[in-house]
Amino acid sequence: MKRKQFETLLYSTIGVVLLFALVLAINFIATRARYRVDLTQEKAYTFSDGTKAIIGRLDTPVKIRFYCTQGESSASEAVFLKNYAHHVEDLLAEYKQVGKGKIIIEKYDPQPDSDAEDSARLDNVEGQMLSNGEKFYLGLSVNMLDQRETVPFLSPTREKLMEYDVTRAIARVQTTEKPVIGVMSSMVVFGQQQSPMMARMGQQASDPWVFISELKRDFNVKKIEMEADKIDDDVKVLVLIHPKGITAQTEYAIDQFVMRGGKLLAFIDPNCYFDPNRQERQMGGGFSSSNLEKLFKSWGLQFDPAKVIGDLNYPTRIQEGNIPTVLTLTADAVNKNDPVTGQIDNMLFPFSGAFAGTPAAGLTQTVLIKSSTKADLVDTYMAQLSGVNVANDIKPTGKEFSLAVRLSGKFKTAFPEGKPKAKAAKPEDKDKKEEPAEAGLKESKDTSVILVADSDMLTDEGAQVEKQNFFGQKVIMMHNGNLPFVQNCVEQLSGDNNLIGVRSRATLNRPFKLVKDMELAAQEKFQGRIKEMEKTLQEAQQKVNDLQRNKSKEQRFILSPEQQKEIESVRKKEAETNKELKKLRKELRQEVDSLENRLKWMNILSMPILVAISGLTLAVVKRKRTAAK
Repeated sequence: MKRKQFETLLYSTIGVVLLFALVLAINFIATRARYRVDLTQEKAYTFSDGTKAIIGRLDTPVKIRFYCTQGESSASEAVFLKNYAHHVEDLLAEYKQVGKGKIIIEKYDPQPDSDAEDSARLDNVEGQMLSNGEKFYLGLSVNMLDQRETVPFLSPTREKLMEYDVTRAIARVQTTEKPVIGVMSSMVVFGQQQSPMMARMGQQASDPWVFISELKRDFNVKKIEMEADKIDDDVKVLVLIHPKGITAQTEYAIDQFVMRGGKLLAFIDPNCYFDPNRQERQMGGGFSSSNLEKLFKSWGLQFDPAKVIGDLNYPTRIQEGNIPTVLTLTADAVNKNDPVTGQIDNMLFPFSGAFAGTPAAGLTQTVLIKSSTKADLVDTYMAQLSGVNVANDIKPTGKEFSLAVRLSGKFKTAFPEGKPKAKAAKPEDKDKKEEPAEAGLKESKDTSVILVADSDMLTDEGAQVEKQNFFGQKVIMMHNGNLPFVQNCVEQLSGDNNLIGVRSRATLNRPFKLVKDMELAAQEKFQGRIKEMEKTLQEAQQKVNDLQRNKSKEQRFILSPEQQKEIESVRKKEAETNKELKKLRKELRQEVDSLENRLKWMNILSMPILVAISGLTLAVVKRKRTAAK
């Protein structure tokens, strides 16, 4: 008996030791292999094809010096940063593995007064001050031959952009020259320094738009005035933003830029909501709109500067309700087969226009962004005034409107008669002998033009850009795909598509499409009744106005008994209609909120319930097997 107990104890001990050794061996092998399984639908933790392509074209080794503080620190935030540093190390190990000997990783611990700290300073990697006064280093420097690119601080708030930041640095050290990008706009996109005159008028200085700052990281950005009559020869891509009041001479300059093979990215707007002069225009009865009428006509396109898109399928939700003229676009609105938009799934287009027509002979059109079939063109003035109530005026056309398109091929000039003459500034200039018009180019070689029917999407507000101060470091966070879309367009037009896919992944969003569809169905259910009530209310108000209008001057302040009775009846009906209308709107909000709450609790409880059912099932099966024995 004792022998049997001893053998059982011995075998159990040997089994535990062997199991422990096996776990250690598996753990050791797993840490060396660094094999990861990405279970996300969008493969967010797998290198994009763009990163692999950029690494694959390396013909010279790239050295990445990673600076990370390793010493103990009393600051609470140091623990958080060190944990994040492990994620960075894992990513760099992936780069080394994919690089197959072309990427060399060196790790440094920049302790105070050490050679590593001196190296970090030479590489422009600065330590960030912690709450206890110590410096924490978390940055890297990418070097190839005499080229160097630095990421001064790897902020955890840009975790989704980490692959993009590192890949962009690797791509930048491979090129010695940056393409020149020209930017022409009627708005102050480059910012404005405060002058004494501005100070007297109470105006503040303004920073450059974030998209300008982002472009400057990858390109040589050149400012081109709106009055320019020629685009400089070194400009490879021209970004044109809201060209309101554009002159014929400037439009001709853009035409000739395209004729000589230049690439154009134009943002046209029927109602530029963020134009600083918008309020002055509204007081005058107009809106800040822009157009390229002559060029569009030559290219076979149509654009109505007095109409904006209203889309019942892509409204922006605010506290008062949904605004269908401020479009919150999802993945269904973009062209998933194009590298510019393929990985973008959330954008904001406030008061956007639309392109129509058939491209001219020799041109091919690709629609990049579109509306849903539940859309219609709405008068700009009414859309601005009505707000959430504009939904009542939208009659879905059943067709999709083009919000952004790319035209490719050979363009014909919009100025066959040559450069247009400027108007004479002085009366005596009219008598001068006119010089013959500049002939100009008549047809381009193969080139591309990208047109976007909104310019507000470029602003910091439209792009939903958040500027954060992280340990003294200015960090930019993007909450939609607007700026990645713009950068993708410039990247493609300037000739390199590889960074497009890497950048776009950072703003991927997976909205609750089922919830949105159910909300839309609930709105449609109540919308008909609400519209009917509003019509009844308008008729009642019109009847009161007619009774007042039909009285003579002598009876202006006198009402007959019949009129008093009629007005009282109409007023009563008006009050009842208003009450019913409020009730309907309240029911709509309650149904939408109830729907969200039901789905929320379903998501919370479904997994525990599933686990409980599985456990009970397993227990019942096990009990039956035990009973059978």
